Amino acid sequence: MNARYQVERLPEPGCSMAGDGDESHLCSTCAFSHACLATGFDRARLSALECVVEHLEPFHAGDFIFRRGDPFHALFALRSGAVKICRTEGDNHQQVLGFYGTGDVIGVGGIYSQRFPCDAIALDVTYLCRLPFPAISTLASQIPAVQQHLLRVLSERLGSVQRLNGNYSADARVAAFLLDLVARVAARGFSPTRIHLSMPRTDIASYLRLAAETVSRVMSRFRARKLIAVRGRDVELLNPDRLRDIGQALLPL
Repeated sequence: MNARYQVERLPEPGCSMAGDGDESHLCSTCAFSHACLATGFDRARLSALECVVEHLEPFHAGDFIFRRGDPFHALFALRSGAVKICRTEGDNHQQVLGFYGTGDVIGVGGIYSQRFPCDAIALDVTYLCRLPFPAISTLASQIPAVQQHLLRVLSERLGSVQRLNGNYSADARVAAFLLDLVARVAARGFSPTRIHLSMPRTDIASYLRLAAETVSRVMSRFRARKLIAVRGRDVELLNPDRLRDIGQALLPL
């Protein structure tokens, strides 16, 4: 994987970074930009902390970003694209544990054991930044908001797993899944009602602990009730309030 990245110090004045940032401003898609800027840290101040970012070359659908058992040395921040986190059991059954997109951080599961406990696989053309963990630890010690952001990420992942382990209907699981995706993309400045599903139905079913046929039936039922509109892999939420009623038990408080 070493051939995939270029090492850059974040940030050196005059050094451009892929994205919408410049020599003075962080990219809006950076997972830590809000935490840093809220504390008054811009690119110039971050450079003094010796923060190093490795801009990876693009991953394509099916490429592994890391594999289960790989040594943990870094976190990865998605600049664009989509990634699934999964585990493959002995019978080659793949259990999907989560989906992540622009602005998300992946790899936090490796912090404790110092090895990645799961696989991370690109679902689409995906651009990432590799954030060496020692540098992030230094950043967190200097900027409490960064430490709080990491704790929020860990808490969110734990909460998602706990909610999916409950005894909920297929309708509730699919409704909550769609609402969660929309909320996440809306938080990055995209449409609050439309999403593109980079993942196939089989992956959605695995994540929701349902059969693929069940997911298809629920989506068809939602379409018939005019709760959603579907065009290929593009989904529009026509009645978010009703979907929220259906999936309320699985939504974050």
